[in-house]
Amino acid sequence: MPRSSRLVAGLLAAAAALLLLDACTVPVLAPDVGTTPGRTAARTSWRSCPDVPRRLVGRAAAGMVYDCASVAVPRDWTAPASGPTYDIAMIRVRSRDQRDRIGSLLLNPGGPGASGIETAVYLSFGQALGGLPSAITDRFDIIGFDPRGVGESDPIRCISAEDQDASFAAEPDPTSRAGFDAVAELNRRITEGCAGKYGAELANFSTEQAARDMDAIRSAVGDPKLSYLGYSYGTLLGATYAQLFPGRIRALVLDGAVDPRQDLVTASEVQAKGFERAFANFARWCKADPVQCKIGPDARTSVTEAMAKARRSPVTGDDGRTATPGWIFLGVVSSLYTASGWRQLADAVDDLRRGDAGRIFTLADEYARRRPDGSYSNLFDAFLAVNCTDAADPPSVERIRQLQSEWRAKYPMFGAGQAIGLLSCAFWPDRHDPVPVGPARGAPPILVVGTTGDPATPYENTAALAGMLGTGHVLTWQGEGHTAYPSTPCIVTAVDAYLIDLTVPRTGLSCPAR
Repeated sequence: MPRSSRLVAGLLAAAAALLLLDACTVPVLAPDVGTTPGRTAARTSWRSCPDVPRRLVGRAAAGMVYDCASVAVPRDWTAPASGPTYDIAMIRVRSRDQRDRIGSLLLNPGGPGASGIETAVYLSFGQALGGLPSAITDRFDIIGFDPRGVGESDPIRCISAEDQDASFAAEPDPTSRAGFDAVAELNRRITEGCAGKYGAELANFSTEQAARDMDAIRSAVGDPKLSYLGYSYGTLLGATYAQLFPGRIRALVLDGAVDPRQDLVTASEVQAKGFERAFANFARWCKADPVQCKIGPDARTSVTEAMAKARRSPVTGDDGRTATPGWIFLGVVSSLYTASGWRQLADAVDDLRRGDAGRIFTLADEYARRRPDGSYSNLFDAFLAVNCTDAADPPSVERIRQLQSEWRAKYPMFGAGQAIGLLSCAFWPDRHDPVPVGPARGAPPILVVGTTGDPATPYENTAALAGMLGTGHVLTWQGEGHTAYPSTPCIVTAVDAYLIDLTVPRTGLSCPAR
């Protein structure tokens, strides 16, 4: 499951709120010493782009100025001196009230495959709508960038809308060999399509290459050192940057930690455990609040029965799609990224019992980034390319079949589906570029934020990442959902003090859920 911050749920919810409020109907200064021997980032030329927030949410945030630019980076940083480049697209959000400017704050929302440009726009609308506090926007230029292969940055596109529909609709736990083989064949066809289109270039879409791009951005916007806020997969980008350029860090906030030392199988099992725990929390809420949760008191049975019924006679949605177990499973996953999604899930499953698939498709489509016309963003194209390129030793098809059975027993709701998800890298070409692991020697204190109820990047990863980096300091939120900042005043106070004054939170600081 993509580790994109949700942020993907939270930011989409914020965007939806802005659309409702507006009644809209439409869904650098100078280079320094360079980034890698052989090429130095050029001066960045910004242009006004208020059309970007208008396109995304219908309007610009009050008091904010939006400028766009791009920086050319080598396609392969191991040979940076010559050859073709990628254009990394960026947006700069600057408050008209900015004072005592510290520099730029670079953002990455995760995925891999999520757009930092979109994230910067959503976060510019202020804390009342889930955005950044004014204390941050008043002191920093907010820089959102689309990593190589993502969004506006030479996007990789190799999965058809039809194949994406088929992939999401597919049975999440095909118990028969024939059913399993059918899902494996779909994944093989998708992978071979990407390999056929991009060939050896796929190896360029690794996390290490993208982390080097971040240093080119830092140089191009004129910052001597990097201030960075990375969510979810963005913590992996930040940790990789810290190992490559420890002396070029001013402040790193890594929220929703990924442990770079986990192989693909271990990371997937950790996620299965995290989602299982989050679903148990949802089920307890249902039992305690049957007024809000229409499928209580036994939510697990209600969801399981909904998927079983969908195998026999799925409900047809208004657009002609059938709400297969795959779409229902995706809707369940989507709802667990924020506690506010719990009631949406309960309502969606209740609607399914009455023959209405609208809400479950809404949840699933938000996660899949599927548009009303059936087209998709390139989030999952990029997710596939980055994850599989990073994977040092993806499991074989037969190993995945074995894990499906083992994890089904250990994690009844999510284990089998997580194992099946490993098929996406089983057929990947043997062109891998694993992320570096180990301490970031010479780096300043790095803030690693973890949420105890996080399903996608479970809390156990927090201390693991902080310990691996060597200079990591843990900040805990006793909350639900994926990522913490800026969820509560306690978290905001601690993170803001670190970003602005470089004040590290006291050891063991744990913020309450509310």
